[in-house]
Amino acid sequence: MLAIFDLDETLLAGDSEHLWCEFLIEQGLIDGRYYKNNNDQFYQDYQNGCLDMDAFLRFSLRPLTQFSLSHLYALRKDYLKQKIAPIILPEACKRIEEHRRQGHTLLIITATNRFITGPIAAMLGISQLLATEPELGPEGYSGNIVGEPCFQHGKVVNLRKWLNTNPHNMADSCFYSDSYNDLPLLQAVQHPIVVDADDKLYQHAVTHNWERISLRG
Repeated sequence: MLAIFDLDETLLAGDSEHLWCEFLIEQGLIDGRYYKNNNDQFYQDYQNGCLDMDAFLRFSLRPLTQFSLSHLYALRKDYLKQKIAPIILPEACKRIEEHRRQGHTLLIITATNRFITGPIAAMLGISQLLATEPELGPEGYSGNIVGEPCFQHGKVVNLRKWLNTNPHNMADSCFYSDSYNDLPLLQAVQHPIVVDADDKLYQHAVTHNWERISLRG
């Protein structure tokens, strides 16, 4: 079986991209007022299902262009310790281990960019990750992305590309998610599992008799 997990608000008790922006503000590295207001608004738009992904990517990737790679990696190390380690859900780790013991292939699929999520997946012991891919050139990040954002239907697109080179299929898969934004992929897998869902997804799950769980203890 292929066990697929959303990351933010599913395996984590928070949103890693929103927290990255907050971390940079706290470090005094980006304009606090501008970034906080926009960061909060984009997060609300995401929760409401009306996020302008192109505008969000221009906003969220801009800080990656403002620092050297060595500085970014040092910042990320502190960010992971301060912001991410405390919000990894123990029950999520137990669920991951249950799948691992059964020999299932584990995959995280997230709209948050790989610069942030690559080391988080490693912290969770999951080597397979599909994420929005920020473009990295010889002099650093460009502020653009490579390929399609791993968001809403883009998660299905990116997963199908991955399946072309991996020995799995949608007919033997499950997907854990909290967000109505992930409805396209939840509908595509054999076993949709709704985790601490937002109101809209929860109601959809009830209507369609999908499995509903909590990983918040």
